[in-house]
Amino acid sequence: MKHHVSVLAAALLAACASSPVVSTDSLGIAFVRVPAGEFQMGSDESPETLEKAYPGLERSRFEGLSDEAPVHRVRITKAFEMSRHEVTVGQFRAFLRRSGHVPESVADGTGGYGYNAAYDPATSSRGDAFEGRSVKYSWENPGFAQGDDHPVVNVTWNDAVALARWLSQQEGRTYRLPTEAEWEYACRAGGRGRYQHGDDPAGLTRVGNTFDEQAAESWPAWRERAVPGRDGHAFTAPVGSYAPNAFGLHDLHGNVWEWVSDWYGEDYYARSPVDDPQGPAEGNVKVRRGGSWHTWPLYTRCAFRNWNTVQTRYTLVGIRLVRELPAP
Repeated sequence: MKHHVSVLAAALLAACASSPVVSTDSLGIAFVRVPAGEFQMGSDESPETLEKAYPGLERSRFEGLSDEAPVHRVRITKAFEMSRHEVTVGQFRAFLRRSGHVPESVADGTGGYGYNAAYDPATSSRGDAFEGRSVKYSWENPGFAQGDDHPVVNVTWNDAVALARWLSQQEGRTYRLPTEAEWEYACRAGGRGRYQHGDDPAGLTRVGNTFDEQAAESWPAWRERAVPGRDGHAFTAPVGSYAPNAFGLHDLHGNVWEWVSDWYGEDYYARSPVDDPQGPAEGNVKVRRGGSWHTWPLYTRCAFRNWNTVQTRYTLVGIRLVRELPAP
């Protein structure tokens, strides 16, 4: 019976991916309905196991992943809608034009970050891979070409919340950032692998835009960290360029990191409630998930957690939204 149920569940998830329930708002953002359910959140893979799966990385990188544990049961008690793709440059431009919002990188006069082929990260006190902050970089100019269908970058957590708040007012629906639990639940879409396709990092070129051989051409010193093969894009890719997961969502691995609502808590999983965890009540940095076009495979796993301050704007960080369903 258990096998029969598993097969049925797999069939239902496959149906979701092939014909998801999609609705589009006035800004052109398409949303997919994600069902309520439960899952095992986090990862308890040992440093030894991960070291074998990701050869060539320093042991310290695997020992620093304890915040992914313990694996714990989470129940998402209400269905919700999640944007099928990351918010695009064109959608963000339309938001600014209609709302009058001034991006934080412009409002505070410090700009963003950007790619400069001549920039040497060794000259940065922070060791950043990109040049900035500088007023010459912004959501409009990350140092590489983007079309309106590419994911917007150089947006802060505050910019993302402003977008959600404005859309809530315009649409008469509640828009917000996903919780960390909702994000991982949506990423896994019924699976328990490291990625939507399973455990093998080599499969990432089929499902997302991560640091592959194509991207490594701009960072030859990191070539050995790259995913084998070429995913077709050295920088960001048009949203939806790769296969969706079982919920019909695209680009949860790579393209750009995605802000979530939670404050980061290193030990939060040890005390997280089962039902709809919201993260710590306070903190210093907000969580971002999913990795980017510049991210190594270890850090694009469903379970990996990263964070930044709410004012951070970076050439790898963007937005994915949740829209709550109306009360029955």
